[in-house]
Amino acid sequence: MVHNPCMRTTITLDDDAYDFASIYARAKNITLGAAISKLIRMAESAPQPAPDIRQSANGLACFPPTGIVLTSQMVKEAECEFE
Repeated sequence: MVHNPCMRTTITLDDDAYDFASIYARAKNITLGAAISKLIRMAESAPQPAPDIRQSANGLACFPPTGIVLTSQMVKEAECEFE
């Protein structure tokens, strides 16, 4: 990767992202571009949460519930749609 310190890039930010980056830049006394670069690097190096995969009593992988219960009736209705 080649870094050119004189390169300029135009980006479009959502208002809330721009506001956050601007406040961060002022607080750190750095340019907006330096603030955005630093925030991206911080996000990139942040530890990723381990997946929440549990094992059932019979050894099968169990994923965390999503809040939607899949009933046998829902499965039957879905099967009917494909017949």
